[in-house]
Amino acid sequence: MKEMSTKVYIALFSLAISAFAIGTTEFVIVGLLQTVADDLAISVTKAGTLISGYAIALAIGTPIVTVITGRIPKKEFLLILMMVFIIGNAISAITGSYEVLMISRVITAIAHGVFFAIAAPVAADIVPENKKGTAISIMFTGLTVAMIAGVPMGTFIGQNFGWRATFGAVVILGVIGLIANIFAVDKVKKQANPPTLKDVGQLVKNPRILLALLMTALGFGGTFALFTFLAPILEEISGYSSDEIPLLLLVYGVAVAIGNILGGKMANQHPVRSLRFVFLLQVIVLLLQMWLLPSKVLSILSIVLLGLFAFMMSPGVQAYIVTLAEKLVPSAKDIASALNISAFNVGIAAGSTLGGLAVHYLTYLDTTWIGAIMVTFAFLLSVLNYKLDKKQKLF
Repeated sequence: MKEMSTKVYIALFSLAISAFAIGTTEFVIVGLLQTVADDLAISVTKAGTLISGYAIALAIGTPIVTVITGRIPKKEFLLILMMVFIIGNAISAITGSYEVLMISRVITAIAHGVFFAIAAPVAADIVPENKKGTAISIMFTGLTVAMIAGVPMGTFIGQNFGWRATFGAVVILGVIGLIANIFAVDKVKKQANPPTLKDVGQLVKNPRILLALLMTALGFGGTFALFTFLAPILEEISGYSSDEIPLLLLVYGVAVAIGNILGGKMANQHPVRSLRFVFLLQVIVLLLQMWLLPSKVLSILSIVLLGLFAFMMSPGVQAYIVTLAEKLVPSAKDIASALNISAFNVGIAAGSTLGGLAVHYLTYLDTTWIGAIMVTFAFLLSVLNYKLDKKQKLF
Protein backbone atom coordinates (compact mmCIF):
# COMPACT_ATOMS: atom_id res chain seq x y z
CA MET A 1 0.00 0.00 0.00
CA LYS A 2 1.26 3.48 -0.94
CA GLU A 3 2.08 5.96 1.81
CA MET A 4 1.57 9.72 1.82
CA SER A 5 4.57 12.01 1.25
CA THR A 6 5.67 14.87 3.51
CA LYS A 7 4.57 17.36 0.82
CA VAL A 8 1.07 15.87 0.85
CA TYR A 9 0.89 16.08 4.64
CA ILE A 10 1.90 19.75 4.52
CA ALA A 11 -0.85 20.47 1.98
CA LEU A 12 -3.43 18.63 4.09
CA PHE A 13 -2.42 20.48 7.25
CA SER A 14 -2.63 23.76 5.34
CA LEU A 15 -6.24 22.95 4.48
CA ALA A 16 -6.74 21.99 8.13
CA ILE A 17 -5.60 25.48 9.22
CA SER A 18 -8.37 27.01 7.12
CA ALA A 19 -10.80 24.44 8.50
CA PHE A 20 -9.75 25.55 12.00
CA ALA A 21 -10.65 29.17 11.27
CA ILE A 22 -13.92 28.16 9.62
CA GLY A 23 -14.87 25.76 12.40
CA THR A 24 -14.17 28.37 15.04
CA THR A 25 -16.50 30.94 13.49
CA GLU A 26 -19.32 28.41 13.07
CA PHE A 27 -19.19 26.84 16.52
CA VAL A 28 -17.88 29.62 18.80
CA ILE A 29 -21.36 31.15 18.89
CA VAL A 30 -22.41 28.16 21.03
CA GLY A 31 -20.20 29.34 23.90
CA LEU A 32 -21.29 32.96 23.41
CA LEU A 33 -25.02 32.38 23.02
CA GLN A 34 -25.98 34.01 26.32
CA THR A 35 -23.41 36.81 25.88
CA VAL A 36 -24.72 37.72 22.42
CA ALA A 37 -28.33 37.47 23.58
CA ASP A 38 -27.71 39.83 26.50
CA ASP A 39 -25.75 42.35 24.41
CA LEU A 40 -28.29 42.48 21.57
CA ALA A 41 -31.28 42.30 23.96
CA ILE A 42 -32.73 39.15 22.37
CA SER A 43 -33.73 35.75 23.79
CA VAL A 44 -31.35 32.78 23.89
CA THR A 45 -33.69 30.98 21.48
CA LYS A 46 -33.44 33.87 18.99
CA ALA A 47 -29.67 33.95 19.42
CA GLY A 48 -29.77 30.25 18.53
CA THR A 49 -31.06 31.22 15.08
CA LEU A 50 -27.57 32.59 14.38
CA ILE A 51 -26.58 28.91 14.30
CA SER A 52 -29.59 27.57 12.38
CA GLY A 53 -29.54 30.57 9.99
CA TYR A 54 -25.85 29.98 9.29
CA ALA A 55 -26.60 26.33 8.59
CA ILE A 56 -29.53 27.05 6.27
CA ALA A 57 -27.50 29.58 4.25
CA LEU A 58 -24.70 27.07 3.97
CA ALA A 59 -27.04 24.26 2.94
CA ILE A 60 -28.73 26.28 0.18
CA GLY A 61 -25.74 28.26 -1.04
CA THR A 62 -23.10 25.53 -1.17
CA PRO A 63 -24.32 23.40 -4.12
CA ILE A 64 -25.51 26.43 -6.12
CA VAL A 65 -22.23 28.33 -5.80
CA THR A 66 -20.21 25.15 -6.38
CA VAL A 67 -21.96 24.64 -9.73
CA ILE A 68 -21.77 28.29 -10.82
CA THR A 69 -18.05 28.45 -10.06
CA GLY A 70 -17.14 25.00 -11.38
CA ARG A 71 -14.74 26.32 -14.05
CA ILE A 72 -12.60 28.34 -11.62
CA PRO A 73 -9.27 26.58 -10.85
CA LYS A 74 -9.56 24.94 -7.43
CA LYS A 75 -6.56 26.46 -5.68
CA GLU A 76 -7.45 29.98 -6.79
CA PHE A 77 -11.04 29.43 -5.76
CA LEU A 78 -10.03 28.20 -2.30
CA LEU A 79 -8.10 31.45 -1.85
CA ILE A 80 -11.09 33.55 -2.99
CA LEU A 81 -13.32 31.73 -0.54
CA MET A 82 -10.94 32.44 2.34
CA MET A 83 -11.01 36.14 1.42
CA VAL A 84 -14.83 36.16 1.48
CA PHE A 85 -14.68 34.34 4.81
CA ILE A 86 -12.40 37.05 6.22
CA ILE A 87 -14.71 39.83 5.01
CA GLY A 88 -17.80 38.14 6.51
CA ASN A 89 -16.17 37.85 9.91
CA ALA A 90 -14.88 41.42 9.76
CA ILE A 91 -18.50 42.56 9.37
CA SER A 92 -19.49 40.40 12.37
CA ALA A 93 -16.71 42.05 14.41
CA ILE A 94 -18.05 45.59 13.91
CA THR A 95 -21.83 45.15 13.79
CA GLY A 96 -24.19 46.36 16.48
CA SER A 97 -27.41 44.68 15.36
CA TYR A 98 -28.84 41.18 15.18
CA GLU A 99 -29.91 41.68 11.54
CA VAL A 100 -26.46 42.70 10.29
CA LEU A 101 -24.86 39.94 12.33
CA MET A 102 -27.18 37.42 10.65
CA ILE A 103 -26.29 38.80 7.18
CA SER A 104 -22.57 38.56 7.93
CA ARG A 105 -23.10 34.98 9.15
CA VAL A 106 -24.84 34.15 5.87
CA ILE A 107 -21.90 35.53 3.85
CA THR A 108 -19.45 33.54 5.96
CA ALA A 109 -21.59 30.40 5.77
CA ILE A 110 -21.61 30.25 1.98
CA ALA A 111 -17.81 30.65 1.84
CA HIS A 112 -17.55 27.94 4.53
CA GLY A 113 -19.68 25.39 2.69
CA VAL A 114 -18.09 25.83 -0.73
CA PHE A 115 -14.59 25.72 0.80
CA PHE A 116 -15.23 22.28 2.28
CA ALA A 117 -17.03 21.11 -0.85
CA ILE A 118 -13.88 21.86 -2.86
CA ALA A 119 -11.30 21.00 -0.20
CA ALA A 120 -12.65 17.49 0.57
CA PRO A 121 -12.18 16.11 -2.99
CA VAL A 122 -8.86 17.99 -3.26
CA ALA A 123 -7.68 16.20 -0.10
CA ALA A 124 -8.94 12.85 -1.42
CA ASP A 125 -7.34 13.35 -4.85
CA ILE A 126 -3.80 13.99 -3.59
CA VAL A 127 -3.50 10.73 -1.63
CA PRO A 128 -3.48 7.01 -2.51
CA GLU A 129 -6.86 5.28 -2.80
CA ASN A 130 -6.48 3.48 0.54
CA LYS A 131 -5.78 6.75 2.40
CA LYS A 132 -8.80 8.83 1.40
CA GLY A 133 -10.51 8.49 4.76
CA THR A 134 -7.32 9.51 6.55
CA ALA A 135 -6.76 12.49 4.22
CA ILE A 136 -10.27 13.81 4.77
CA SER A 137 -9.96 13.28 8.52
CA ILE A 138 -6.70 15.29 8.56
CA MET A 139 -8.46 18.16 6.81
CA PHE A 140 -11.41 17.87 9.21
CA THR A 141 -8.93 17.85 12.09
CA GLY A 142 -9.01 21.63 11.65
CA LEU A 143 -12.64 21.52 12.70
CA THR A 144 -11.87 19.34 15.68
CA VAL A 145 -8.95 21.54 16.77
CA ALA A 146 -11.39 24.45 16.48
CA MET A 147 -13.48 22.59 19.02
CA ILE A 148 -10.41 22.04 21.24
CA ALA A 149 -8.82 25.47 21.04
CA GLY A 150 -10.86 27.84 18.87
CA VAL A 151 -14.23 27.57 20.61
CA PRO A 152 -12.91 27.69 24.22
CA MET A 153 -10.51 30.55 23.41
CA GLY A 154 -13.17 32.37 21.42
CA THR A 155 -15.60 31.95 24.32
CA PHE A 156 -12.99 33.24 26.77
CA ILE A 157 -12.24 36.26 24.56
CA GLY A 158 -15.95 36.96 24.11
CA GLN A 159 -16.70 36.79 27.82
CA ASN A 160 -13.79 39.06 28.76
CA PHE A 161 -13.49 41.48 25.85
CA GLY A 162 -16.91 41.25 24.17
CA TRP A 163 -18.18 38.85 21.53
CA ARG A 164 -17.12 41.19 18.69
CA ALA A 165 -13.49 40.70 19.74
CA THR A 166 -13.98 36.97 19.15
CA PHE A 167 -14.89 37.58 15.51
CA GLY A 168 -11.93 39.94 15.21
CA ALA A 169 -9.70 37.06 16.35
CA VAL A 170 -11.33 34.81 13.73
CA VAL A 171 -10.39 37.36 11.04
CA ILE A 172 -6.74 36.90 12.07
CA LEU A 173 -7.15 33.11 11.90
CA GLY A 174 -8.63 33.46 8.41
CA VAL A 175 -5.64 35.51 7.24
CA ILE A 176 -3.27 32.82 8.58
CA GLY A 177 -5.26 30.15 6.72
CA LEU A 178 -5.17 32.19 3.52
CA ILE A 179 -1.39 32.60 3.68
CA ALA A 180 -0.89 28.88 4.44
CA ASN A 181 -2.95 27.86 1.41
CA ILE A 182 -1.10 30.26 -0.87
CA PHE A 183 2.25 28.61 -0.14
CA ALA A 184 1.41 24.99 0.74
CA VAL A 185 -1.34 23.88 -1.64
CA ASP A 186 -0.17 23.15 -5.19
CA LYS A 187 -2.21 24.16 -8.18
CA VAL A 188 -4.85 21.50 -8.78
CA LYS A 189 -5.37 20.21 -12.30
CA LYS A 190 -8.46 21.83 -13.78
CA GLN A 191 -11.41 19.52 -14.31
CA ALA A 192 -12.01 18.68 -17.95
CA ASN A 193 -15.75 18.57 -17.29
CA PRO A 194 -16.70 20.77 -14.33
CA PRO A 195 -19.99 19.99 -12.55
CA THR A 196 -23.25 21.33 -13.95
CA LEU A 197 -26.86 21.66 -12.84
CA LYS A 198 -27.51 18.45 -14.77
CA ASP A 199 -25.08 16.69 -12.41
CA VAL A 200 -27.03 18.03 -9.44
CA GLY A 201 -30.19 16.63 -11.02
CA GLN A 202 -28.56 13.23 -11.50
CA LEU A 203 -27.50 13.16 -7.87
CA VAL A 204 -30.79 14.21 -6.32
CA LYS A 205 -32.65 11.71 -8.51
CA ASN A 206 -30.40 8.86 -7.38
CA PRO A 207 -32.08 7.12 -4.41
CA ARG A 208 -28.75 5.80 -3.09
CA ILE A 209 -27.27 9.30 -2.94
CA LEU A 210 -30.41 10.63 -1.25
CA LEU A 211 -30.28 7.92 1.40
CA ALA A 212 -26.63 8.78 2.13
CA LEU A 213 -27.41 12.51 2.37
CA LEU A 214 -30.37 11.89 4.67
CA MET A 215 -28.16 9.73 6.90
CA THR A 216 -25.68 12.60 7.17
CA ALA A 217 -28.39 15.15 7.99
CA LEU A 218 -29.99 13.04 10.71
CA GLY A 219 -26.67 12.10 12.29
CA PHE A 220 -25.52 15.70 12.62
CA GLY A 221 -28.98 16.94 13.52
CA GLY A 222 -29.03 14.68 16.55
CA THR A 223 -25.72 16.08 17.74
CA PHE A 224 -26.77 19.72 17.37
CA ALA A 225 -30.17 19.40 19.06
CA LEU A 226 -28.16 19.26 22.30
CA PHE A 227 -24.84 20.88 21.36
CA THR A 228 -26.43 24.19 20.30
CA PHE A 229 -27.52 24.77 23.91
CA LEU A 230 -24.61 23.04 25.64
CA ALA A 231 -23.29 26.20 27.35
CA PRO A 232 -26.61 27.23 28.94
CA ILE A 233 -27.28 23.57 29.84
CA LEU A 234 -23.96 23.36 31.69
CA GLU A 235 -24.85 26.56 33.56
CA GLU A 236 -28.56 25.99 34.24
CA ILE A 237 -28.68 22.18 34.63
CA SER A 238 -25.19 21.08 35.67
CA GLY A 239 -24.52 24.08 37.88
CA TYR A 240 -21.30 25.52 36.41
CA SER A 241 -20.47 29.22 36.34
CA SER A 242 -20.00 31.05 33.03
CA ASP A 243 -16.27 31.38 33.81
CA GLU A 244 -15.95 27.58 33.80
CA ILE A 245 -17.57 27.12 30.37
CA PRO A 246 -14.38 27.71 28.27
CA LEU A 247 -12.53 24.96 30.18
CA LEU A 248 -15.47 22.56 29.76
CA LEU A 249 -15.58 23.31 26.04
CA LEU A 250 -11.85 22.55 25.93
CA VAL A 251 -12.52 19.10 27.41
CA TYR A 252 -15.32 18.62 24.86
CA GLY A 253 -12.99 19.63 22.03
CA VAL A 254 -10.25 17.19 23.02
CA ALA A 255 -12.84 14.40 23.00
CA VAL A 256 -14.03 15.57 19.56
CA ALA A 257 -10.47 15.37 18.20
CA ILE A 258 -10.03 11.83 19.47
CA GLY A 259 -13.38 10.82 17.98
CA ASN A 260 -12.53 12.36 14.61
CA ILE A 261 -9.20 10.51 14.41
CA LEU A 262 -10.90 7.22 15.25
CA GLY A 263 -13.61 7.97 12.70
CA GLY A 264 -11.01 8.60 9.99
CA LYS A 265 -9.27 5.29 10.61
CA MET A 266 -12.61 3.47 10.59
CA ALA A 267 -13.59 5.14 7.28
CA ASN A 268 -10.58 3.91 5.29
CA GLN A 269 -12.18 0.62 4.27
CA HIS A 270 -16.00 0.58 4.11
CA PRO A 271 -17.22 3.82 5.74
CA VAL A 272 -20.87 2.91 6.23
CA ARG A 273 -20.02 -0.41 7.86
CA SER A 274 -18.36 1.44 10.75
CA LEU A 275 -21.01 4.17 10.80
CA ARG A 276 -23.59 1.62 11.98
CA PHE A 277 -21.71 1.26 15.27
CA VAL A 278 -20.94 4.97 15.55
CA PHE A 279 -24.60 5.96 15.25
CA LEU A 280 -25.80 3.24 17.62
CA LEU A 281 -23.35 4.32 20.33
CA GLN A 282 -24.29 7.95 19.74
CA VAL A 283 -27.96 7.17 20.43
CA ILE A 284 -27.03 5.52 23.73
CA VAL A 285 -24.78 8.44 24.71
CA LEU A 286 -27.49 11.03 23.99
CA LEU A 287 -30.06 9.18 26.08
CA LEU A 288 -27.62 8.86 28.97
CA GLN A 289 -27.39 12.66 29.19
CA MET A 290 -30.81 12.84 30.84
CA TRP A 291 -29.23 11.26 33.91
CA LEU A 292 -25.63 12.49 33.63
CA LEU A 293 -26.05 16.22 32.94
CA PRO A 294 -28.01 17.09 36.11
CA SER A 295 -25.02 15.90 38.17
CA LYS A 296 -22.11 18.35 38.30
CA VAL A 297 -19.63 15.49 38.76
CA LEU A 298 -21.08 13.14 36.15
CA SER A 299 -21.52 15.98 33.65
CA ILE A 300 -17.75 15.79 33.02
CA LEU A 301 -18.35 12.25 31.73
CA SER A 302 -21.22 13.67 29.69
CA ILE A 303 -18.95 16.20 28.00
CA VAL A 304 -16.34 13.56 27.15
CA LEU A 305 -18.89 11.12 25.70
CA LEU A 306 -20.75 13.80 23.75
CA GLY A 307 -17.51 15.09 22.26
CA LEU A 308 -16.19 11.65 21.42
CA PHE A 309 -19.17 10.78 19.22
CA ALA A 310 -20.16 14.28 18.04
CA PHE A 311 -17.93 14.29 14.93
CA MET A 312 -16.77 10.68 14.76
CA MET A 313 -19.14 10.28 11.80
CA SER A 314 -17.60 13.20 9.83
CA PRO A 315 -14.84 11.39 7.88
CA GLY A 316 -17.10 8.39 7.32
CA VAL A 317 -20.08 10.20 5.84
CA GLN A 318 -17.85 12.45 3.72
CA ALA A 319 -15.71 9.59 2.39
CA TYR A 320 -18.86 7.54 1.78
CA ILE A 321 -20.66 10.15 -0.32
CA VAL A 322 -17.55 10.91 -2.41
CA THR A 323 -16.89 7.20 -3.04
CA LEU A 324 -20.56 6.51 -3.76
CA ALA A 325 -20.70 9.37 -6.27
CA GLU A 326 -17.52 8.13 -7.98
CA LYS A 327 -19.25 4.80 -8.60
CA LEU A 328 -22.78 6.00 -9.39
CA VAL A 329 -22.40 9.52 -10.87
CA PRO A 330 -18.65 9.98 -11.58
CA SER A 331 -18.97 13.43 -13.19
CA ALA A 332 -20.62 14.86 -10.08
CA LYS A 333 -18.07 14.01 -7.37
CA ASP A 334 -17.52 17.64 -6.34
CA ILE A 335 -21.25 18.31 -6.28
CA ALA A 336 -21.80 15.19 -4.16
CA SER A 337 -19.30 16.59 -1.66
CA ALA A 338 -21.10 19.96 -1.76
CA LEU A 339 -24.48 18.32 -1.22
CA ASN A 340 -23.09 16.40 1.73
CA ILE A 341 -21.88 19.65 3.28
CA SER A 342 -25.43 20.91 2.70
CA ALA A 343 -26.78 17.78 4.38
CA PHE A 344 -24.50 18.44 7.39
CA ASN A 345 -26.06 21.84 7.73
CA VAL A 346 -29.65 20.85 7.01
CA GLY A 347 -29.15 18.54 9.97
CA ILE A 348 -27.57 21.31 12.07
CA ALA A 349 -30.45 23.67 11.23
CA ALA A 350 -33.07 21.02 11.96
CA GLY A 351 -31.39 19.85 15.15
CA SER A 352 -30.79 23.34 16.54
CA THR A 353 -34.34 24.38 15.62
CA LEU A 354 -35.89 21.34 17.29
CA GLY A 355 -33.59 21.86 20.25
CA GLY A 356 -34.71 25.50 20.42
CA LEU A 357 -38.35 24.43 20.45
CA ALA A 358 -37.59 22.00 23.26
CA VAL A 359 -35.86 24.74 25.27
CA HIS A 360 -38.74 27.17 24.64
CA TYR A 361 -41.68 24.84 25.29
CA LEU A 362 -40.21 21.99 27.37
CA THR A 363 -36.83 21.86 29.16
CA TYR A 364 -33.15 21.88 28.29
CA LEU A 365 -32.90 18.13 28.95
CA ASP A 366 -35.57 17.35 26.36
CA THR A 367 -32.96 18.15 23.71
CA THR A 368 -31.35 14.79 24.58
CA TRP A 369 -34.17 12.47 23.49
CA ILE A 370 -34.96 14.64 20.46
CA GLY A 371 -31.35 14.23 19.34
CA ALA A 372 -31.45 10.49 20.07
CA ILE A 373 -34.51 10.00 17.86
CA MET A 374 -32.79 11.77 14.95
CA VAL A 375 -29.65 9.64 15.30
CA THR A 376 -31.76 6.47 15.57
CA PHE A 377 -33.04 7.15 12.06
CA ALA A 378 -29.44 7.77 10.91
CA PHE A 379 -28.49 4.38 12.37
CA LEU A 380 -31.34 2.64 10.53
CA LEU A 381 -30.26 4.30 7.28
CA SER A 382 -26.65 3.19 7.82
CA VAL A 383 -27.86 -0.41 8.17
CA LEU A 384 -29.95 -0.06 5.00
CA ASN A 385 -27.10 1.56 3.05
CA TYR A 386 -24.69 -1.20 4.06
CA LYS A 387 -27.10 -3.91 2.93
CA LEU A 388 -27.70 -2.14 -0.40
CA ASP A 389 -23.94 -1.73 -0.96
CA LYS A 390 -23.42 -5.45 -0.46
CA LYS A 391 -26.37 -6.32 -2.68
CA GLN A 392 -25.19 -4.01 -5.50
CA LYS A 393 -21.53 -4.94 -4.90
CA LEU A 394 -20.44 -1.31 -4.84
CA PHE A 395 -17.61 -1.80 -2.33
